[in-house]
Amino acid sequence: MHDFREKHARRRGHIPTVIPYAGYGAPGWARVLCRVLLTKPTPGNDPRYKKIRGWRSFTSVPVSDITVTIEIENVEQRVVADRGGVVDTVLEVDLAPGWHTITIRTDETESVDAPIFIVDPSVSVGIISDVDDTVMVTALPRPFLAAWNTFVLDEHARRPVPGMAVLYERLTRAHAGMPVFYLSTGAWNVAPTLTRFLSRNLYPSGPLLLTDWGPTHDRWFRSGRNHKVDTLKRLSREFPEMRWLLVGDDGQHDEEIYGQFAADHPQAVEGVAIRQLSNSEAVLAGGRSKSEAHSSRSAPWVYAPDGAGLAERLADAGLF
Repeated sequence: MHDFREKHARRRGHIPTVIPYAGYGAPGWARVLCRVLLTKPTPGNDPRYKKIRGWRSFTSVPVSDITVTIEIENVEQRVVADRGGVVDTVLEVDLAPGWHTITIRTDETESVDAPIFIVDPSVSVGIISDVDDTVMVTALPRPFLAAWNTFVLDEHARRPVPGMAVLYERLTRAHAGMPVFYLSTGAWNVAPTLTRFLSRNLYPSGPLLLTDWGPTHDRWFRSGRNHKVDTLKRLSREFPEMRWLLVGDDGQHDEEIYGQFAADHPQAVEGVAIRQLSNSEAVLAGGRSKSEAHSSRSAPWVYAPDGAGLAERLADAGLF
C-alpha cells in the first residue's frame, strides 16, 4: 500500500520535501530530527508553512528508506530515513553553545534550513514543558474533542494558556542559555502547526519532542504516556548535570509521570509546576489527575490555574 501511494503521488507531480522537526545537543554531539514527505508544491508558497486544516497533516505520504544529507559547518553526513520517513540521529559536531542553522536535503530535493540549539555545559537548569492544556488549550484526551482539535480546527483558532508565554520568557531571562523542550504526545505530523503556534504566541524557541502517529506491532495507537516517560529518561541521560523544571497540567498524566521521574531521578528535578485546569476544561479533558499527593518531595511542586499564578508560586519557592 505504501509503495502504491508513493508511486501514485509521484506520477501526479509530487516531490520529496524535507520537513525539519528538531535539533539540539551539547558541544561534541547533536540530535537531529526531520522527516521526508511527498508534497505537491504551490508556486510562490512553501508547502511546509502553508496554512491548512489539521487533517491534511495526516494525509501526507512519507518517503521511506531514502538517504538524507545533513550539512553542519560545511561537513556532510548521510543517514537513512526509517519506514515513516523520519530521521532521528545523533551526530558528532563541533559547534559552540547557542543557536545554529544546519541544512538538510536528499538527492532529489533542495536544501532546507533547520535550527539547532547547542546547550552550554555551564547551564544547570532547563525547562521540559507539556503542550496540550499547558501552553495551548486543547481539551484532550476526550476522543471527539481531540479529533476536532487535531483534524478539523483551524490552527489560528487554537488558544494559548494565559500567562504561560510570559512565564517561560521570564524564566529564560532569569537563567541565561536555559533550554526549553516542548514534550507532547502529539504526532510529528502536527510539528509545523505547533511551531507556528509557539512562535505566533511568543513562546521561547525550543525543540519539539513528539511521537509517531499510527499503530504499532501490538496496539492500534502508540502510548503517549510511554513516549513522555522514555523522553524524560533520555534527556536525563543526555544532560546528566542538568536539573529540570517540569511543567504540565492536572488533566492527564503529567503529575504521575513527573512524580515518578522525580522519585527515580531526584538529582535531575529542580521543581514541578502544574497548571490547574478550570472546571469546564477538566470536564472536557476527561477529568483531573488522580495521582497521589506528593508529601515527601526532593523538589518543590507548585500549582496555579495560569502562568501568572505559577510565576508567583515559583518565585515564592525560590525558582526565579
